[in-house]
Amino acid sequence: MSSTFVSPTRSPPGPVRSAAQSRLLCLLAVFGAVALAPDTRVRAQIPDVSEMCADRPPATGISPFTAVPPGPAARGSTEQRPASDLNCIDLYPTTRGGDATGVIELRRPWSPFGVTVTAEGRHRNTLVAWLKDLPDPTTLGPYSAYVAWATPLALDPVVPLGEVTNGRNDLGEVDFNKYLVWVTAESDPAAVERSGPLVVRGRSPSSRMEAHDLLAMAPSAESGPPMASMDHDPMNHEGMDDEAWSMPPMYEGIPMLAGVMGVRPRISPLRPTPADPTAVPMVRPRDVVTLPDGGTLDLTAGFVRKRVGDRELVMMGFNGQIPGPLLRVTEAATITVNFVNDTPLPTAVHWHGLRLDNEFDGVPGVTQDPVAPGERFQYRIHFPDPGLYWYHPHHREDVTQELGLAGNMLVEPLDATYYNDVDREEVVMLDDLLIGEDGVVPFGREAANYMLMGRFGNVFLVNGEPEYGLEVDAGDVVRFYLTNVSNTRTFNLSLQSTSDPDAAPLPIKVVASDVSRFERESFVESVVMAPAERYTVEVRFPEAGAWSLTNQVQGINHRQGLFLEERSVLGRVAATGNANAASSTTHTHVFDSLRTHDAVVEDIDRYRPLFDAPPERELVLTLEVDDLPMPIEQSMSLDWVYFNPVEWTGTMPMMNWASSAPEVRWLIRDGLTGAENDAIDWTFRVGDVVKIRVTNDRAAFHAMQHPLHIHGQRFLVLEQNGVANENLVWKDTVLLPSGSTTDILLELSNPGRWMVHCHIAEHLESGMSFVFDVEGNSP
Repeated sequence: MSSTFVSPTRSPPGPVRSAAQSRLLCLLAVFGAVALAPDTRVRAQIPDVSEMCADRPPATGISPFTAVPPGPAARGSTEQRPASDLNCIDLYPTTRGGDATGVIELRRPWSPFGVTVTAEGRHRNTLVAWLKDLPDPTTLGPYSAYVAWATPLALDPVVPLGEVTNGRNDLGEVDFNKYLVWVTAESDPAAVERSGPLVVRGRSPSSRMEAHDLLAMAPSAESGPPMASMDHDPMNHEGMDDEAWSMPPMYEGIPMLAGVMGVRPRISPLRPTPADPTAVPMVRPRDVVTLPDGGTLDLTAGFVRKRVGDRELVMMGFNGQIPGPLLRVTEAATITVNFVNDTPLPTAVHWHGLRLDNEFDGVPGVTQDPVAPGERFQYRIHFPDPGLYWYHPHHREDVTQELGLAGNMLVEPLDATYYNDVDREEVVMLDDLLIGEDGVVPFGREAANYMLMGRFGNVFLVNGEPEYGLEVDAGDVVRFYLTNVSNTRTFNLSLQSTSDPDAAPLPIKVVASDVSRFERESFVESVVMAPAERYTVEVRFPEAGAWSLTNQVQGINHRQGLFLEERSVLGRVAATGNANAASSTTHTHVFDSLRTHDAVVEDIDRYRPLFDAPPERELVLTLEVDDLPMPIEQSMSLDWVYFNPVEWTGTMPMMNWASSAPEVRWLIRDGLTGAENDAIDWTFRVGDVVKIRVTNDRAAFHAMQHPLHIHGQRFLVLEQNGVANENLVWKDTVLLPSGSTTDILLELSNPGRWMVHCHIAEHLESGMSFVFDVEGNSP
């Protein structure tokens, strides 16, 4: 059975719909598609509009393409969903506006991160408007100019954006979740309160998102498929616990539709379990292991018992620790790691971000065979670059990394002036864990579940603990080395006063990211980190007091079409004593200054002539779904109207839990050849430098962000949606927001076979990866 949404101005394409589906679609078209009925006439192109917003159909919120996906065939992207409808606002005239029209591009202001948000998690956009055929304002009354305004849907406050004229207008920044843009005639071009007539108006892409409870009327919305059969089991049962699926934790305050509550995963559950849980040791605090050049580390992955809140859980740790041992080495050192797998799952250890010898990269099936339970493997690890790196499994990491197998590596620079002077350093690993009534929520046995959005946890962990605590002296400057090791969650971290909720967050100085320092340091209010990203930041605690380490984001209540603020305190920092102590004076002065890192600028200078070259390779990140349970398909088919640049929270737990590899296939597609995932065939030579354009397909069945990781090399993020990156840093993982197009410059310096993949663990397990070859010898 199939159906289509059609615009009232078009002939209905495709197959005949059932009467029930036709009734549903008609109701949705009337009530759920558009709040401001736009002018659907063909409009002449506005001169000089940006490429993003030019030559495209108006974004009406009424879909001319499939909304309830057809039958058993696999469904992927739809070409008629342009990315511009997430990044542009069409302006339409009122009766006073005559033939006036316009378009606004939503541009992301620069930040050191893949998206730009406030400390509260609201996405920030700089608005650039192109207007055409505005009438002479004096013909409308005692008016001399036009002024633009932005206002949330509640119409309070109304914020002036400045005078506008025909042509291009730079309007400044807006960070409302949903909002309207008005242009009015005013007597004063500097007006700060609107009083004149409305001439043109438009609304943000997010404002098209509305409730879709009408899905309760859809066929089969009241029942789900039967529980998954436990008969098919290609995995060894030794060390595994067989049991039926139990319901996953729900997201508080967001009830699921009745039909969705009936769905179940079509795979069997997996809960790795030791033969004798009582013999499993309690987890130990993380050790700091300093290794010289030529040093050796014995590293064992195995079960541990860990108390989280009032629950004792069976998890996994390296050397009995969560996080695993913190390895401190010096730049250019080489060490040996003797790894033993004492878990019931085959595995390997990937040394994330390091440009090491390919044979030790730790990717089963590419650089080595999996290390079977009870077996061992020896790694030789070289550290060519200073900074923060991490190690984790690379086989069923959706299971083993979630259970605790992750650790950091801190590479000390040879240059004593590489970093600023600070009073102390803290290595902080951020994670989340999904806990249900019976402990850690089971995983999929034959394949991962939580395949659509990835596995969001419901308990935050900082350095393995539910609450982080740090005591410092007032006036101290602290360097934080931050790593996000969660399966799918993107964090937005700030430091908020615990005594004054209205106070601005502490300024955070961003110094470095994955593989290098930034060209220039910068101050931010919050730090956005996708899975696998690292950031090195500095914070001054100016006086005695306490600050909460806060994750604050704007999720989406899809059922009601509303933004949902989520604020979680991950820990606290307490400062005591006198901030005027002489020992902190120098560090305070350094903190107030922003350095330019000349060595980084000079390193990048040799590549700048390539920045404006056309891309040589193209990748598209998208999704195919096949035979998802009907209630999930019907519910998600309405979410295309607006995709948040980042899926910050797990507000669709049942749909996500019930999706697995048999129904969901995340794709990396070669944009030039059409090859997908492991069929992509790229070969380079050592010394090549390649510009790659990566498009995160807005037209996917469910578009969401992807943290794209490239093994064994480094790259620069040159631009996003055509806007140049003004402050570069060498990366190995980049956050790609929904509907975005990002240009990167990949330096090929390390020979071997290297993997590219999405670092959402469940997306990787669905096959969202490929391997490329770099031929030649290291320079």
